[in-house]
Amino acid sequence: MLSLTYPLLRPLLFALDAETAHDLTIASLRRFGFLFPTQPAASSQAVRVMGLDFPNRVGLAAGLDKNGECIDALAWLGFGFLEIGTVTPRPQPGNPKPRLFRLVAQQAIVNRMGFNNHGVDALLENVKQARFKGILGINIGKNASTPIENAATDYLACLEKVYPLAGYVAVNISSPNTKNLRQLQGDAELDALLGALKSRQAALAEQHGRYVPLALKIAPDLDPEQIAAIADALRRHRFDAVIATNTTLTRDGVAGHPCAEETGGLSGAPLFEKSTAVVAALAKALANELPIIASGGINNGEQAKAKLAAGAQLVQIYSGLIFRGPALVQECIKATRLNAP
Repeated sequence: MLSLTYPLLRPLLFALDAETAHDLTIASLRRFGFLFPTQPAASSQAVRVMGLDFPNRVGLAAGLDKNGECIDALAWLGFGFLEIGTVTPRPQPGNPKPRLFRLVAQQAIVNRMGFNNHGVDALLENVKQARFKGILGINIGKNASTPIENAATDYLACLEKVYPLAGYVAVNISSPNTKNLRQLQGDAELDALLGALKSRQAALAEQHGRYVPLALKIAPDLDPEQIAAIADALRRHRFDAVIATNTTLTRDGVAGHPCAEETGGLSGAPLFEKSTAVVAALAKALANELPIIASGGINNGEQAKAKLAAGAQLVQIYSGLIFRGPALVQECIKATRLNAP
C-alpha cells in the first residue's frame, strides 16, 4: 500500500522543509506502527553473515530511525534487517538548524545533523516495546561533548547497554558532523578503539551467554593506504564486519547546486561510485576474511546488485528510500537474490 501511495505523498513531503518532513514521517510511523504485521516480509533468499541468518540482503541504514521509534513499521517494508541510531550515551540536540537539505535533481541529501538523539536509555526502551523479532543493528557513537581522546569511554558505555538487545552493534567513527570523529580512523586511534571494543565484547559474550557481532562503519573519503590500514586492523582484531560507507565531504556530482556549499555529509546518488570503489578496495584487502555491508548511493536494484559484485555480502539503503519510496526495498531484494539474472 505504501509503495502505491508514496508517489502521491512525496510532493506533499517535499513541499516541507527536509527535517520537518522527516520528523512528520517518523511521528506517523511511530503512531501507527501497531497496525503493521510483527514480522518482516518472508523471503526464500536467506543468507548467513556474521553468524546471523538474514531473510534477505537488503537492510535499512542508520540515520532514519535514530531513536528506534518506528521499528515495527519499518520492518513491514520487507527489509532483511534494520539498523537504528546513531545513539550516544547521553541525549544531545545535535547541530543547529537548518541541518538537512535535499538536492532533488541530483537525488542527493546534505546533512550535518550531529548525532541528534534521545540517548541510549530512551532507544532501549523503544526496542523493548517493539514486536520485531528480526535482526536489529544498533549504531553507536560518542557525545559531542566528550573529548576525542576519551571517545572509547562513550563507545564502551553504549556497547554495554545495547548488547543484550542488539542483533549486531555498528560502531560509527565516520560521521563528518561530530568534531574530530574521523580521527578515530587513524592507525593508532583505531587500533586502541578496536582492541577495547573486542575485549569488552568478549566479556559481555561470557556475561550474557550470547555473542553479538561488531561492525565498523567507515568513511568514503579514504585513500588506498588508509583503506589497507583499516582492513589490516579489522583482521588483526577479528572484527565481525565493516560497513562501507558513511557520507562524503566531497561535492562530486552536485557542484553548482545552492546546497552544495552547505557543510555536512553528502549522501544519495552522487555517492554511489565513490562508496562502491571503497567496497571493492576493501574486498581486495580483506580477501573474504570478514564481510562487507555496502551503503551509499543505492537508488535502484541494479546498483544494489553492483555493490554485491564489488564484494559486499549485504546492502543498506536510506537516501534512495527518500526519493524512490518503499518500492525501492522490494526492487533491491529482487535484484540481490542469489539467482537474480
